Amino acid sequence: MLTPAELVGLIEAVARRDSAAFERLYAATRAKLYGVVLRILRRQDLAEEVIQETYVKIWNSAGQFNSQLSSPITWMASIARNRAIDIVRKKTEASIEEEPQAMEVAAESPDPLARREMSEELKRLLECIGRLEPDRQRLVLLAYYNGWSREQLAEKFAAPVNTVKTWLRRSMLDIRECLGL
Repeated sequence: MLTPAELVGLIEAVARRDSAAFERLYAATRAKLYGVVLRILRRQDLAEEVIQETYVKIWNSAGQFNSQLSSPITWMASIARNRAIDIVRKKTEASIEEEPQAMEVAAESPDPLARREMSEELKRLLECIGRLEPDRQRLVLLAYYNGWSREQLAEKFAAPVNTVKTWLRRSMLDIRECLGL
């Protein structure tokens, strides 16, 4: 994750319509904002749509950001959160007959103890990812969270595909070791 000062610099560059800065801002903040939105909406398809709208708004409103009023991540998270809340408010209550998958979701949701255990596991995983070098963190997150192919990663990191494969393998070994697996 970039420092708040680096994020401010990126937002200022985005305000000047710097697409490379926007790409860096997106890569650095997408996971955080997606998590905020997904917690509110609890549906991946809606969360992805809201994230797209959020970044369009960030692109269009970057000139209005004031670092004296809030931190960059707080400003961006409030845009994402407000949009997600708007979606929740607009959604009408649907009956089980209209959405039969609702029964399946209710039956498959873990009990509170299982959710707590998943949360603890997620914290451990994020801590281990945080121990990687920043470039390796981005590589792992782009590959496994965003689903980028090795070819896309090779192009993004200006490295041969086999090198990217090696980086991913070594990063995953480091993560597994950190987790004690």
